[in-house]
Amino acid sequence: MEPLSQTFNDTFTDANRPLYEVKANLFKGLAHPVRVRVLEVLANATGDLSVTDLLTDTGLEASHLSQHLSVLRRHNLVLAERRGSLVFYRLAYPQVADLLAVARQLLVEILETTQQNLANTVGLPSLVSAGAASSDAVTR
Repeated sequence: MEPLSQTFNDTFTDANRPLYEVKANLFKGLAHPVRVRVLEVLANATGDLSVTDLLTDTGLEASHLSQHLSVLRRHNLVLAERRGSLVFYRLAYPQVADLLAVARQLLVEILETTQQNLANTVGLPSLVSAGAASSDAVTR
């Protein structure tokens, strides 16, 4: 599949940039819930998806989706291909789907740990709030 347009962003190709800056720029491409949703839809698809399919699957307005697809292309996360009057999208690399899966696993683990920590506080004695303590001092 030949990409509709492939941008070579200086942020990704500048050999003088530290790797952590390049990684941070990659995460900027992921830094919006709509873009994560679009990537998840593409990751779960059995093949390329047309813009029409993405509009249906995401429930977004065309202009809104177009802006987010542009950011994803600019960050080299998706590829686009024009077929007649339609444009089809797919993940640029299968590792994008892997990254989304790892993020989900990490979030589940964080939530489980948080839930366990909250459960461990159930038996703790209640604390007197600062407001209640100062009102007690005033009434004495």
